[in-house]
Amino acid sequence: QVQLVESGGGLVQAGASLRLSCGVSGAAFTAYAMAWFRQAPGKDREFVAAISRDGYNTDYTESAKGRFTISRDNSKMTAYLQVDALRPEDAATYYCAAVYKPFVAPVPLPREFKIWGQGTQVTVSS
Repeated sequence: QVQLVESGGGLVQAGASLRLSCGVSGAAFTAYAMAWFRQAPGKDREFVAAISRDGYNTDYTESAKGRFTISRDNSKMTAYLQVDALRPEDAATYYCAAVYKPFVAPVPLPREFKIWGQGTQVTVSS
């Protein structure tokens, strides 16, 4: 069974940076495209970023461009989300997601991701 475990969240000061990690187990990691979503209290979960199985292509929601960077390290079976210049509106629970892609393909659409981690909470103080 595929399992995703997020880490790296916590309480941070506005303007600071952090890196979230998503460790994958029970899967052929190189065959999975990865993504990050977030959900603030009382709001719907929203797409943030995605990366293809080979790491060569990425996709970001418009508001994430410039401050968010998604990456992956296949040797560590881990995906990352680097967030710079954190703002209070970035506070949310961040979820890692995955979808199986047995062949090289473009970055999947957000709705294609269906395997989820438990989430890691990011709180931003001002």
